[in-house]
Amino acid sequence: MNDYGTRTDPHAQARAARQTPLLLHSLSCFREVFEVVYAHRPISTVVEVGVESGQVSGIYTELGARAVYCVDPAPTESLRAAIAGNPALHLVEERSPDVLPHLPVADLYVLDGDHNYATVRAELAWVLANAPDAVAVLHDVLWPCSRRDQYYLPSRLRPEDRHPSSSEGPTVWHDELTRAGFVGLGAFTCAQEAGGERNGVLTAVEDALTEGWQLAIIPAIFGVGVVTRDEALLDALRPYRDSRLLYTLENNRIALYTRLLQLQFDAVAHAENADSMAETIAAQRRELDRLATEAADLRAEADELRRQNERLRAQLDERPATLADRVLRRQ
Repeated sequence: MNDYGTRTDPHAQARAARQTPLLLHSLSCFREVFEVVYAHRPISTVVEVGVESGQVSGIYTELGARAVYCVDPAPTESLRAAIAGNPALHLVEERSPDVLPHLPVADLYVLDGDHNYATVRAELAWVLANAPDAVAVLHDVLWPCSRRDQYYLPSRLRPEDRHPSSSEGPTVWHDELTRAGFVGLGAFTCAQEAGGERNGVLTAVEDALTEGWQLAIIPAIFGVGVVTRDEALLDALRPYRDSRLLYTLENNRIALYTRLLQLQFDAVAHAENADSMAETIAAQRRELDRLATEAADLRAEADELRRQNERLRAQLDERPATLADRVLRRQ
């Protein structure tokens, strides 16, 4: 239940806000949506493709699932520990396109693994063909992955299933990729161009849909799509699906966050420029010090030469005049 604060505790909401990640991205935020799904059909078996930390996996069991198959080809040790702590969770260390046919047919499929057209379409097409009574929930159906592929590194896709990609990332402030955008930092790359055919998660979902299946989009936290044939479930999701309020809040969220990324990039660039300038100034100061030392050495050498010249003149003055005259005449 939301805590809006009281007259005696007016800061409750602020405390909750401080505990919220700067960038919300987890499906755990959609618990109440999963509650609606569970309320409209019995969910005993779940197949989860792409496992965050085990937290969301646990939610499926809390809501009533008896078995959750957590598909992740490269789990972390913390994820292994989280799954091992819940007997209803089963870790499957294989790639989803290969392993789906070998798992029990599920009541709920949660697809939040790779975010590219080829993988998502293959996953969803298999579900729709082999689990006609299931519900499929897909994450990241909206910006930035809706119409632009992301490729995790190293990519196992065939070359023909990949678009030309870049380590730069998208931003809402212009259409081109940028180093100041939503970058993968070595974890993934993005298709250089957005749109067109066979590009992006939402495009994959649209192309995979077959007769009788419908897509409900909840426009929050990068977008969640619910694919189902259950009209009653679609009606129950109506307060969330295509909500103009949620859509506006999400657009504001991604605009603010990508603006923050730009400011962060600019700050780092400014710091790097300042460091470079400081290094240049230090190098110039060292060069000035070297030149000053060299000038001092030259002055000392000139002084010594003057002293030597004065000694020579003094010696000449002390010599007999005839010798001095001969020397002067030669000069």
